[in-house]
Amino acid sequence: METLAKTNGASVSEWTHLPRYAFNLRIKADCIEEYEREHTRVWPELLAKLKEVGIHDYSIFRRGQDLTLVLRCADFDRAWDELAKDPVNQRWQEFMSRLFEAVPGHQPGERFAMCKEVFYLP
Repeated sequence: METLAKTNGASVSEWTHLPRYAFNLRIKADCIEEYEREHTRVWPELLAKLKEVGIHDYSIFRRGQDLTLVLRCADFDRAWDELAKDPVNQRWQEFMSRLFEAVPGHQPGERFAMCKEVFYLP
């Protein structure tokens, strides 16, 4: 009998079919330690909201000042539209905004500097 792992409150089989998205952010050189520290204690109510809007398998990778955020969700724009309206997320974004600088190559009108997936081995 198959055992399903549980992640973010959903079984892995429930979200592995969802599209993967990745985008880049950039933190200020003197804010790296603070950024990492804050991500060891992300507010529980924000984590709950991320799950509620359908975000799964969410990771943030850092190399120097550059961040790559990778996640799965059914509808990326809908999820981020819902997060943009949420008071908890608004407080988190305001709190964290002082740590960021512009992403090189970010185009006007883009919500995020999205990455194109060129290879995936499931």
